[in-house]
Amino acid sequence: MSYRTLAAALALTCLSLPVLAQTTPAAPAPGTAMPATSDTGMKMADTATVKLKFMTVKPADVMSSKLVGTTVYNNKNETVGEVEDLVIENGKTLTGVVVSVGGFLGLGESYVVLDPSSLAINNKDGKWMVHADTDKETLKNAPKFEYSKKKM
Repeated sequence: MSYRTLAAALALTCLSLPVLAQTTPAAPAPGTAMPATSDTGMKMADTATVKLKFMTVKPADVMSSKLVGTTVYNNKNETVGEVEDLVIENGKTLTGVVVSVGGFLGLGESYVVLDPSSLAINNKDGKWMVHADTDKETLKNAPKFEYSKKKM
């Protein structure tokens, strides 16, 4: 296994961990101590309640913009789909990768959601690639995801 493949697999694994931002728990009732644990990730709310923090991007980190639009290949290097979007559960954890399958020139394509842990990513000669141990028929028959690219 090459260093790049290993680094990319590690990066994808890290993406599935809650690493987006850190929030603190709600203030305790008067006279009680603040809990020792803290919640991580973006908070689903109408307003921000945590002081702004700045983060440092590490060389092994992968930006979502590099993955969206990336071709998905099987282990025979056949094209089986394209990454359309990422699913982030409750603003905290990457739980799915939306992949378009089938179709031609955008007509007749359908969407499936794949578990991030079942995918491998790598950057070979400046080109990002996603690999899945599957074939076109399996993806064609997979549970479909109703997906609209339009922003809501």
